[in-house]
Amino acid sequence: MWNNHYPLARGLLSRCFLLLCGCLGLAWCWAALPSFWLTLPARNLTARIIADERFKPGQLEGSSLQMQAVRPLPILQPEFAQARALVKLRTAEEAIRRKNPEDADRDVAESEKDVRLSLSVSPSDSFLWMMLYGVETMRKGFDRNSINMLEQSYTAAPLEGWIAVRRNRVSLAVFPFLSEAMQKLVLSEFAGMVSSDFIEDAAFNLINVGWPHRDRLLAGLEQVDLVERKALAKRLAREALNVTVPGAEIEERPWR
Repeated sequence: MWNNHYPLARGLLSRCFLLLCGCLGLAWCWAALPSFWLTLPARNLTARIIADERFKPGQLEGSSLQMQAVRPLPILQPEFAQARALVKLRTAEEAIRRKNPEDADRDVAESEKDVRLSLSVSPSDSFLWMMLYGVETMRKGFDRNSINMLEQSYTAAPLEGWIAVRRNRVSLAVFPFLSEAMQKLVLSEFAGMVSSDFIEDAAFNLINVGWPHRDRLLAGLEQVDLVERKALAKRLAREALNVTVPGAEIEERPWR
């Protein structure tokens, strides 16, 4: 008799299993949907902050308050966590310029918590590691131990084009304190900026924070295409700087 009922029992178990999977799927959707829905408008803010765009007074503060007011979500989407952290951090940076030091320091401390929370969701987010380094520096001043956060950023994405412009500037400011391996990554990042035609940004980094290390920065451009090297040489020539980009010497013409 058991043999006759075995197929029926097995079919019942299969249906129960499928029903359980369906319920779990619905539960996951119920938990995750609010986070997905909140992530959509946050993407635009994240892109603008990463691009270092300016915002209208109070715009980011309002967005930050809305994000902070969201009840804790069962499933936190990495993109929403990143957006909330970046908005809070940018708001804190603006607060430093217009609030009293006590209030500004509180805002920066709160933004650090959000950045760390976002990193717990996305530990390989190179941009957030760089921003955490910035938060630590804002709060405590330069500390050699904080360089570990910059190292984490390079480990996660050593040659990330969209982050290079800002990270290279930050790294050149503390270049002497970096390990030799990390210095090589910074030099390669600078060469990558030139190769990717970020000539204005590369020139700015070289002329300002990178000037004490100009010889190494320029020497690292030997593998960059000649077109981009000449473009950088012309840009530097406009500043009347006494530097030579390898293989891209600019002919001096007094009548120009």
